[in-house]
Amino acid sequence: MWKNMGLTGKIVIAMILSIILGLFLNYSGLNGEGSFVNTYVINGFLAIVGTLFVNSLKMLVVPLVLISLICGVCGIGDIRLLGRIGGKTFLIYMMTTALAIATAIGLSMLFGIGKGMTIATEAVFDAQAAPPLIDVFSNIIPSNPISAMANGDMLSIIFFAILIGVSILMVGKPAQGLVQSLELINEVILKMVTIIMNLAPYGVFALLTKAMTELGLDLIWSLLGYMAVMVGALIFHFFITMMIVLKLFSGLSVKTFLVKMREVQIFAFSTASSNATIPITLRTVTKRMGVDNSVASFTVPFGATINMDGGAILQGTATIFIANIYGIDLGITEYLTVILMSVLASIGTAGVPGVGLIMLAMVFTQVGLPIEGIGLILGVDRILDMLRTTVNVSGDAAVTAIVAKSEGKMDLAIYNDPDAGTKDVFDGHIDENSEREFLKVFSDDVMGSEYDGVKRRP
Repeated sequence: MWKNMGLTGKIVIAMILSIILGLFLNYSGLNGEGSFVNTYVINGFLAIVGTLFVNSLKMLVVPLVLISLICGVCGIGDIRLLGRIGGKTFLIYMMTTALAIATAIGLSMLFGIGKGMTIATEAVFDAQAAPPLIDVFSNIIPSNPISAMANGDMLSIIFFAILIGVSILMVGKPAQGLVQSLELINEVILKMVTIIMNLAPYGVFALLTKAMTELGLDLIWSLLGYMAVMVGALIFHFFITMMIVLKLFSGLSVKTFLVKMREVQIFAFSTASSNATIPITLRTVTKRMGVDNSVASFTVPFGATINMDGGAILQGTATIFIANIYGIDLGITEYLTVILMSVLASIGTAGVPGVGLIMLAMVFTQVGLPIEGIGLILGVDRILDMLRTTVNVSGDAAVTAIVAKSEGKMDLAIYNDPDAGTKDVFDGHIDENSEREFLKVFSDDVMGSEYDGVKRRP
């Protein structure tokens, strides 16, 4: 049964089982500090499996973004069109971020979360300084592109890839062989993504079991109102706001989009990392939705860097929650400041680890809230971060579809085909005929006629 089941079904079953097992281990006390389960199962075996899975995804991010974007620029063939796509993408990302935080503030004020509450916590939040906005823009051009790739500086990688693509276009016909080689490399990397996706059920199980085991149930109850409003804001923003934006600006089927996004959302939820999910998002929008690589290769990594709809919802919800707990009244000026700061912070903290909490510290400082208040919500931030990441990557895909449709860079036959891209899943078997065909080509072209398929003849 498991062998014949589709990948999505396997991932969903793994996710459900991991949540049940994780909460059981937490509630039963089997995960006590120093216990066998805690030491060797949760922080041992499951931690290793989860880390290996996330690292395998991150391993492909830089080469995939670099090669895919170079091919995308060459595929566009028009620098002015690239500029139009970039400008359109940026404006839509900023618009959806503003809508996200406005939704969060509205719902938080409506339900009055935090009023009359007193929460004791030993958690301490050490606020890290976000880089100045001027540094973010000045660092877009990398002084050392190899270092930028090693550090995963996505904006720098995007700039470098675009520069290479433009240069290839300027060289013209002599670079045609190089472009074909890069396109083949891009296909090889996407095949690697397919192989790793086959391991997803096991990676998701390990990651979610560990997360749920470490989540304190008592803490969830004490912060239930805060969590409920944030989850409600996330759900409303994605299923209502973003789907209205998708339908309004593209006319695409919302149902089809939601069905094809399930795997991406599960990956994002389990990894809590937009960057780690880039390979899956790129594969989904190109293979499953029919978006041309010339658009997707730019909009997806760009969105993973600056599109912080989930983070913006954190800013709005947490600001109202902490203000009510400390009895601090916020006026219309403070609310407008929170919205503006969240939109700017989504750019200014691009690519910074722990970006959501850094953005929140910036907002708290600006409106006069105590930064130590962040320590009150740290305990449940892990699970909420998983949900925020899911909304972020879903927004990346929605904007990608909108931009591609508006530029005529989407194959609607693929988008409307429910089975598109589903059969391209590695099952561990490599066709023997393909192996023999490749071996023959390799022996003839590379090793010469003296190669007998095993070793050189003496």
